[in-house]
Amino acid sequence: MELNEYLYFLRRAFDGMISALEELGDELANTALPPTGANSPFAIAYHCTGVADYWIGHVIADRSVDRDRASEFTAVGTVTDLKSAVDPLFGRLRDDLCGVDPQAAPRNVPPVSFEGPDRPLTCAGVQLHVLEELAQHHGQVQITRDVLLNGTAR
Repeated sequence: MELNEYLYFLRRAFDGMISALEELGDELANTALPPTGANSPFAIAYHCTGVADYWIGHVIADRSVDRDRASEFTAVGTVTDLKSAVDPLFGRLRDDLCGVDPQAAPRNVPPVSFEGPDRPLTCAGVQLHVLEELAQHHGQVQITRDVLLNGTAR
């Protein structure tokens, strides 16, 4: 997997989420739809920073990542907060992936509670899992944005 091309697609997902949050504004970006326990668009996008940082930084590159996964789903913040976290994240991800053998085993195995794939992965498989998560959550943020802006949440 070519590094710049891979990071391009991760960035497209983040930029799409950020664009949706900008359309919502900070108040709606932090609004969760029913049912109780659903996540706000901001929390979903914030969770994605944790996904990318942990799975690439820790699982592949063995970088120490201080992650509180549960708190990602209740995170509250501004679009500016999220934007200011994404650029440094991409610098770390580039460093983490530089020179990685895609067919090698990752250096760490995530806890089962992180709900990743249910089979051993190569480094390429971990990268695909991150892309899978970001693409899925990008769509979730867009759908949530559409519902919040159209006032159809009941």
